[in-house]
Amino acid sequence: MEENALQGLLFRDQDFSSDLLKQLNALRQNRILTDVLLCTNDVEIPCHKNVLVSSSPYFKAMFCNNFKESIQEKVNLQGMDSSILGSIILYVYTGEILMTPENILSLMETASMLQYMKLFEACSAYLQDQLSPENCLSLSRLSEILHCQDLNRKAKAMALRCFPEVATSEDLKELCVLELIDYLGNDELCGEEEEVFEAIMVWVRHDLQARQGYIQDLFQKVRLQYVHPTFFFRFIANDSLIQSSPACQNILELANKQMFSLYSVSAPDVKPLWHVPRRYSCREFLLLIGGRKDNQQTTRDVLLYDEKTDQWLRLAKYPTRLYKASAVSLHSNVYLLGGIPVGNGSNQVSNSVHIFSLKLNQWRPIEPMLVARYSHRSVSYKNYIFAIGGIGVNQEILNSMERYDSIYNVWEDMANIPTAVLHPAVSAKDQRIYLFGGEDLMQNPVRLIQVYHVSRNMWFRMETRMVKNVCAPAVLIGDRIFIVGGYTRRVIAYDTKDNKFVKCADMKERRMHHGVATINEKLYLTGGRCLTPDNAIVDSDSLDCYDPQTDTWCSKGKLPHRLFDHGCLTLQCVPYANFLGEGNGRKMFS
Repeated sequence: MEENALQGLLFRDQDFSSDLLKQLNALRQNRILTDVLLCTNDVEIPCHKNVLVSSSPYFKAMFCNNFKESIQEKVNLQGMDSSILGSIILYVYTGEILMTPENILSLMETASMLQYMKLFEACSAYLQDQLSPENCLSLSRLSEILHCQDLNRKAKAMALRCFPEVATSEDLKELCVLELIDYLGNDELCGEEEEVFEAIMVWVRHDLQARQGYIQDLFQKVRLQYVHPTFFFRFIANDSLIQSSPACQNILELANKQMFSLYSVSAPDVKPLWHVPRRYSCREFLLLIGGRKDNQQTTRDVLLYDEKTDQWLRLAKYPTRLYKASAVSLHSNVYLLGGIPVGNGSNQVSNSVHIFSLKLNQWRPIEPMLVARYSHRSVSYKNYIFAIGGIGVNQEILNSMERYDSIYNVWEDMANIPTAVLHPAVSAKDQRIYLFGGEDLMQNPVRLIQVYHVSRNMWFRMETRMVKNVCAPAVLIGDRIFIVGGYTRRVIAYDTKDNKFVKCADMKERRMHHGVATINEKLYLTGGRCLTPDNAIVDSDSLDCYDPQTDTWCSKGKLPHRLFDHGCLTLQCVPYANFLGEGNGRKMFS
């Protein structure tokens, strides 16, 4: 009760409406004052027209206009399930209804037809809670039929986010070809191209006679330039359905020429490969491997940095401590080459090679190098890894180079480097591997650019006064190779198209033995050793970022600890929940 302005008393009965509905329902059940029968199949449900009209625009239009139903004692609602209609009428009189996995779809469809929108939204919310990779495709299709936007949006988001699980569901096999093409062509599909190919093959073989003719259109949705070469040759190129399609064979031939051939693809008979970007779900991560940390002890740590969350994650440690090994990334895997094992008593230079799978969070050995080496450089190009120079078992500076074929797991000798140097900056672009600077046996800077032509297996040298870098890394952004520091604050960029150097903004400190990698067209600098103004050496834990667009540096915080002589790489891959989340003994840093 409330007092109003005239000091009267406003009485409110909170239970009146519900009590009234209970009485009306009791009258309905006893067919007292009911004036219409809703009929479906062989069931008749007595109702009050005024209650139906008050609860639904559908019944208001039916009974308040000059439709024939407005004067009929019995109204036939064809195609409705009698139990579902009975539940909805009970809901109208009581405000309560039981939703179950067995009745929810029919309930939602009937609520939509009879225009009980609050019930329809409640059904939608129930289905959203029941979404899973096994049913999200069918619920997405249902939501489009029923124009349920919230359910449709969440079902599609789950289908894209959980593609590996959706790809094994029965729902995927039931998609029509246009639905499958639209689904697999989405840039936000969170899956690898190998999984996309396998999903296509499962769908086609589910009804081979009816679906084989669609294989060309579907195959074009596989972004072949991002498929691992081993999978490309062993599974895609050898698939019987792909081999039976001339159109698919033409696509494979073009991809093979442009992706895996070391020779020029500018021949008149080779058209440029269709440009399809990586899917948006494929992200770039910064990976730090090994090196020497706070007390200059060689570490086995593998640290992953997610620039979106600004967090560090510990991954599986390398099996042994390695001094001055070389790390390189290829096809979303990491390779660690050579170095000197620390702590096993032998201190022998190693030729071992280990590969790290981010998906499995595991290291495993592969074919060793032909020559044991440390303090060397490595770089990847197409499906190859090049191990360059370094120091050999007799502590000599090596001028040898060898190449690893990731498809066949073999190493082979390549042409020797014209001038043996230590600690040059190395990068690869357009059939060429560039070695900038470095130092000779007497630790004097070498003012050279040494260029290796990949398909010709030949070196040539260019003398220049612009390079004087030692222990400096290099990274490629667009057509420019950025050489960062090396006993100096200087940053220069070599334009591979114009064959000239461009001066960039200096770093804040003179730095060497640091790491550099790129994320989203920006350069990230990690750790290293800094030279103070009075020539003291200080180990660094800084994480700095350089933006080529603005030619500016900024700080991105700190590494988990001071670090130098480490591997610093960019990995492009689909973010798997099992390594981005906490658990499995791994620790996340803020």
